[in-house]
Amino acid sequence: MSATMTAPAPPAAPARRQGVRARRRRTLVWIATHAVAIVLALMFLAPVVFLTLTALMTDEQALTGDLWPRTWNFDNFVVVFEKSKLLRWGINTLLYAGLGTVFTLLSSVPVAYALARFRFRGRRAAFLLVITAMMLPPQVIAVPIYLVWARLGLTDSLWPLILPMLFGDAFSIFLLRQFLITIPREYIDAARVDGCSDFRTLVRVILPMARPAVAAVALFQFFYCWNDYYGPLLYAGVEQEGWTLSLGLATFKAFHSVQWNLTMAATLLVTAPVIIVFFFAQRVFIEGVTLTGVKG
Repeated sequence: MSATMTAPAPPAAPARRQGVRARRRRTLVWIATHAVAIVLALMFLAPVVFLTLTALMTDEQALTGDLWPRTWNFDNFVVVFEKSKLLRWGINTLLYAGLGTVFTLLSSVPVAYALARFRFRGRRAAFLLVITAMMLPPQVIAVPIYLVWARLGLTDSLWPLILPMLFGDAFSIFLLRQFLITIPREYIDAARVDGCSDFRTLVRVILPMARPAVAAVALFQFFYCWNDYYGPLLYAGVEQEGWTLSLGLATFKAFHSVQWNLTMAATLLVTAPVIIVFFFAQRVFIEGVTLTGVKG
């Protein structure tokens, strides 16, 4: 009867060490490859982290050089709502940004489609007019436009900021036009062969293909309205019930200039919705911005 001889198994420790070295090497390679992106991300995240930590400090600690809260004061956010009309300002801002975005899309998409696909006399002049409107500072025409709204009795409200968006936005028209000219004309010709009108072609064929550009324009307009300070300062009036978040935040900072924790808490509450919206829509936003301007 012969005994079977088995070879000894190789030690597991060297293999484990090799695996750890390989993972460490891959990690170092990844860090070296994305070093610039990591540095830029830290540069952008540092103010947000500082803002959040200061918002959770006490009044006394916020005036010191401490970077980390000794106690976590989440009540600061409640105090901000108690000492301001932040909820009302948020509703006004949401109304301004929401209606402004919808009106801009309804008015700018048809104009951009016409400039991109229709052949008519004066098309080049119309496009140059759009570019000229982009370069015109709003302060140049602020006085005559204000007089017009004053005669209509619409000052001391946000309607002078919302209603003009029914007549299109130059930047939105330009951005949409740059995307629409990249769509092959064969799709439009096929729709016309099937009997589609120009309006139905726009709604059923062009818009589904232009969703990235439409989303980018919508986000641009929403962020502009949300952060707009000059327009509400000019038209919203002196009553706080009609203010927006940007105007109310500036006044809140002026009244609580030494209470940095409350000021930072209010700032965080105002900027948080924009950050959340961009976080969930960044893929389509970046895609829309990248695809516009592919062709001139």
